[in-house]
Amino acid sequence: MEKPKALDKDPIYALSMNIIDSYQELYARYEEAQNLGNQGERLYMKGLMEMQSDRNFYPDANFTMRLTYGTVEPYKAADAVNYNYYTTMDGVMAKYVPGNWEFDIPQDVRDLVAKKDYGRYANENGELVVNFITTNDITGGNSGSPVIDGEGNLIGLAFDGNWEAMSGDLSFENKVQRTICMDARYLLWCIEKVGKCDNIIKELVIK
Repeated sequence: MEKPKALDKDPIYALSMNIIDSYQELYARYEEAQNLGNQGERLYMKGLMEMQSDRNFYPDANFTMRLTYGTVEPYKAADAVNYNYYTTMDGVMAKYVPGNWEFDIPQDVRDLVAKKDYGRYANENGELVVNFITTNDITGGNSGSPVIDGEGNLIGLAFDGNWEAMSGDLSFENKVQRTICMDARYLLWCIEKVGKCDNIIKELVIK
């Protein structure tokens, strides 16, 4: 299909084509840098494996089944900076910014929180635990992985790592390495109280 000549004089069309051309040019440079980075990482890992030939190295989490173990623990990020091992719905509400794409909270959720309607998912202090951290290892491809306790119960879903352990793919930092997990109680509360999906709840064995 031939392009209408009128488009050549359309400023929005011209702007769009300029953005597309710039994107393609930048993406080519990005691919070049990414390829160099990948080559450097492979060379670095090769050197590590030759230097530490008796060490067991992790496989790629995107292409293999992996199991890592750890404990739920707080950590000290820096001098006088300490993080507890869990966060609650109170912390979510403290970040609430109406109309903000990242920090807005739906009205039905705010109504439930205002009434402290956490049901059986509240802890002994009446709080709804949202996230907790563990000493497990995590890397790209692990998001959504189940977190299971010593008795085989699903207690959360891993979804992120902390800022202080961004070097974790290259070197595990024992004192600060943490995996951030969504607490199963928060997940169930969202299903039952927010989503009102009672049929799903009835199919589960909740301890």
